[in-house]
Amino acid sequence: MICSALLGLICVFAAYETIAANAPVEYDFSAMIQPVPASAKFSDTNYNIWCGSAIKGDDGKYHLFYSRWPRKLGHIAWVTHSEVAHAVGDSPFGPWTHHDVALPARGTNFWDGSCTHNPTILRIGKKFYLYYMGNYGDGVVKSPLNWTHRNHQRIGVAVADSPDGPWQRFDKPIVDINSDTNAPDALLTSNPSVAQRPDGGVLMVYKAVALKHPAPFGGPVSHLVCTADNPIGPFTKHSGEVFGAKGVMFAAEDPFIWRGVDRYWAIVKDNDGNFTHRGYSLALWESADGFDWKLSKHPFVANPESIRWVDGREEKLTALERPQLLLENGKPVALCCAAADNKNRVGTFNIQIPLQPAK
Repeated sequence: MICSALLGLICVFAAYETIAANAPVEYDFSAMIQPVPASAKFSDTNYNIWCGSAIKGDDGKYHLFYSRWPRKLGHIAWVTHSEVAHAVGDSPFGPWTHHDVALPARGTNFWDGSCTHNPTILRIGKKFYLYYMGNYGDGVVKSPLNWTHRNHQRIGVAVADSPDGPWQRFDKPIVDINSDTNAPDALLTSNPSVAQRPDGGVLMVYKAVALKHPAPFGGPVSHLVCTADNPIGPFTKHSGEVFGAKGVMFAAEDPFIWRGVDRYWAIVKDNDGNFTHRGYSLALWESADGFDWKLSKHPFVANPESIRWVDGREEKLTALERPQLLLENGKPVALCCAAADNKNRVGTFNIQIPLQPAK
């Protein structure tokens, strides 16, 4: 009798734990942010580092995919010389060791032959999918930007059985520009973020630039949604723009989306504080279906003043962008961001900010 009662209690507690683990969450990331250990700053004396998307592999290691280009070329060389590289660490907070270049330059006869950038890593089943932006051009670093490279930006994916590769790349983008010159993505597609759909397939949010404003910048800049039954496509584009602000040409950038227990979530760079009312910052959005998005109950995530180090230092950065979450068992463990500590963005780095569990 005692054993039966004890077994019953164990089953009840297990059921409660299962329910709690799958209960809906109202995220307040600004309250979840914790002090950052020194090992969680990933930099390189020879390269500017940008972006940063991390995942845990079957080897028990953590794998960080990031953009890098020679520091001596300056920040504007991201559009001409970036390559998606791969680092490995024993914890979500480093220290990280550069392992290899996952997506190197492969020649201007390829759509992504000169530059790869904006990595986001996703595992579905036994496969790893590395989504990214690629472009091609003359490779000349120009101020304020090489517009040929910028306007050749398209979205692709590489596939591998392991974070260590080898990565299979494709001869065509998976999300190309629209042939309709009046479409919001008639000039370029970039900054992909992808999540699995609960009913199968994947949902992507991406940055698009239209041709309605003068060259070479074009515009307006918007974010669109597309879906596919297979992680490598084909993708179906859906009408309607997301993460926009009325009358603002370039309100948001760098979305990271993920599927929670009962809805989709997104952390988005708020360029001018239109959403958080806290100036240049990161904002939290949510969506029941991935198509219709609204600001969350706690929209403010972080800004460049949010960094506190484990040793007690508080640091005001000059950039905190390209947000991504490291998720374990569906729960956010670290907020990965591209960062800079000077206005010229010399020696940019990736930072992994610890997050306490959501309440």
